[in-house]
Amino acid sequence: MDTPDLEIQLKTLPNQPGVYQYYDKEGTIIYVGKAKNLKKRVSSYFTKTHENGKTRVLVKKIANIKHIVVETETDALLLENNLIKKHKPRYNVLLKDDKSYPWICIKKERFPRVFSTRRIFKDGSDYFGPYTSGKTVYTLLDLIRGLYSLRTCNFNLSEEKVDSGKYKVCLEYHLGNCKGACEGLETEEAYNENIKAIKEILKGNFKDSLSQFKTQMKEYAANMQFEEAQKIKEKVEVLENYQSKSTIVNPKISNVDVFSIMSDESYGYVNFLQLSYGSIIRSHTLEIKKKLDETDLQLLELAITEIRQRFNSNSKEIYVPFKVDLGEGLKVTVPKLGDKKHILDLSLRNAKYFRMERFKQIKIVDPDRHANRIMAQMKADLRLSEEPRHIECFDNSNIQGTHPVAACVVFKNGKPSKKDYRHFNIKTVEGPDDFASMEEVVYRRYKRLLDENQPLPQLIIIDGGKGQLSSALKSLEALGLRGKIAIIGIAKRLEELFYPDDPIPLYLDKKSETLKITQQLRNEAHRFGIEHHRNKRSKTALNTELETITGVGEKTVVELLRHFKSAKRVANAKLDELEAVVGVSRAEKVYNYYNDNEK
Repeated sequence: MDTPDLEIQLKTLPNQPGVYQYYDKEGTIIYVGKAKNLKKRVSSYFTKTHENGKTRVLVKKIANIKHIVVETETDALLLENNLIKKHKPRYNVLLKDDKSYPWICIKKERFPRVFSTRRIFKDGSDYFGPYTSGKTVYTLLDLIRGLYSLRTCNFNLSEEKVDSGKYKVCLEYHLGNCKGACEGLETEEAYNENIKAIKEILKGNFKDSLSQFKTQMKEYAANMQFEEAQKIKEKVEVLENYQSKSTIVNPKISNVDVFSIMSDESYGYVNFLQLSYGSIIRSHTLEIKKKLDETDLQLLELAITEIRQRFNSNSKEIYVPFKVDLGEGLKVTVPKLGDKKHILDLSLRNAKYFRMERFKQIKIVDPDRHANRIMAQMKADLRLSEEPRHIECFDNSNIQGTHPVAACVVFKNGKPSKKDYRHFNIKTVEGPDDFASMEEVVYRRYKRLLDENQPLPQLIIIDGGKGQLSSALKSLEALGLRGKIAIIGIAKRLEELFYPDDPIPLYLDKKSETLKITQQLRNEAHRFGIEHHRNKRSKTALNTELETITGVGEKTVVELLRHFKSAKRVANAKLDELEAVVGVSRAEKVYNYYNDNEK
C-alpha cells in the first residue's frame, strides 16, 4: 500500500503517548516532537492558525508523518531527545545541543560513591535513569543519603592507603552522614550491603526501604516530632510514586537491532527498532504482502535482511520473538524477561498499531476491500460454503420469567444494519422457556421472510448452546430451510461455537476479527433484546399502577397516557388539567389517588 494522504494519516493516528516525525517530500526528517496523545497533538498542527512563522513554514513542508508509540509520556520525552540528537531535524532547535538527561551513577570503586551525572563512561560503573527531571534525581539522592550513610569525598580509598592512615575523617563524619570508611571505621562488607539496597531502590524494588521509612515515621510521630514525621512522609510519597528506569534508554544494552512481527491472512508487519549505545534512534515498520502461505518465521527472516540492508545496520546482535537463521556472525537473542523483553514488547506494540492504522486507512480509502477481506476471513474461519454477507443473530430476554421477548439483529457486510433489526413478543410460550421461545421466533422470522419473498441470510447465529441451536433447527426444518442457511450457536463464554450434528465445538483465536464480529453480533442482540424487555416491563408497571385506581378503567388510562405521555406526568398533573382530559368525576379519583397523604 502506498503512503496515504496526510488527511487519512491524521484520522488514523492512535490516542497513545509517543513521538511523531515529520518528513518532507524528499523523505528527510524535518521535525521530531513528543505527545501525550499522538492524534490530538499532531492534528493540532493542521487545525490551528499558527502565529509562529517557523511553524507555518514547517506545516507547509510536511509530506509524510511517522510515529513511535511508547508506554508513558516520560518515555516519549526521552525518545524525542534521542531522535533529535541522532537526526538533527532542521526545525528542532532546542534539543540539538549536547544537553542530556541526568543519571544516577554508582561508581565502580572501593566504597562506591553515589552521585548524579549527565555523562556516561564505559568504566564498569552502574548507571540508573535517565530522569526527565533533575528534581527527581536530587530527591532520590536525598532519600538515599537520609536512609544510608555514604561517603561524599572523592578520595581513593584503596586498602593500602586506608591502612597507612593517609586520610582523616571530615565534618560529614561528625554530622553522622558518613561512618568514616577513610579511617577504616566502616567495613567494606557493611558498606556494600547498603550499596546493594540502594541499587534495589533505583531499580524500583524499594519494599524494604519503604518499610524502614514508615517505621522511622511512626517513631517520630510517637515522640511528638511531627515536623520530622511529615518530612519522612513526603519522602515515602515520592518513593512510592517513583517509576523504575525507562525502556527507551538503557546503558546496559549497546548496539542492537530489535525485530517483531504481526501478521494476518494477507500481510505481515515487521517492526524494527535500532538501538545505539542503549538509546532507541530509529523505528520503522515494513509491510510485506504474502504471496503464498508464508509463515511468520519466513517473513521475519526476509524482512530482517531487507531492513538491515536498507538502513546499513552493522549491529552484531538482534532481539527477535523466536529463533531465526541468518547465518554466521550475527548473535540472535530471544528475550524472555527483563529490559530486553520490554524493548521487544515495545517493538511488537508498534507493529500492532501500524497494522491497525493500515486497516483504518483501507476502510476510508477502499471500504469494499476491507469488507471483502473480512467476509473472506469469516467464511474460512467459520467453515462456510459462501461468504456471510447477511448475518442474523437471535437472543431471548426474560427476567424471572416475566415479559419474555426476543431480538433479531442484522449485520450486512460486517456492519450493523439497524433498520433491519426486529423485536419479538413471545406469543405461544407460557413462562420462561428459552428453547421453545427460540423455536417460535426463528419460525416467525423466516416464515415472514419467505412469505414476503425477502432475501434470506447466509448465516444465522443463535445466542446459546446446543439446546437453543436444536430448537432453532426445528423451525428451519419445518420451513424447509435446513441445509440452505448455515447456523451456529454461541455458548455464553463466547469462545465456543456449536454446529448442527457436531458435538465438538469450534474455538476461534481470541484475537481474530471473526470472533470480534461474532461477539459484536451477540452483544448487540443482547442489548437490543434487553432494551425492548425493559421498555415493555416499565410500561406494564406504569399501566398497572394507573389501573389500580378505583373507578379508572383501561379506556381512561389510554386517554391519560396519550395526553400526558407518561404515568409520572399524570401523577404530577393539576386537577384542572386532568378534568380537561377525562372529566370531573374521573379526574378527582386520579388526583385524589396521587395527592391523598393518607393513601
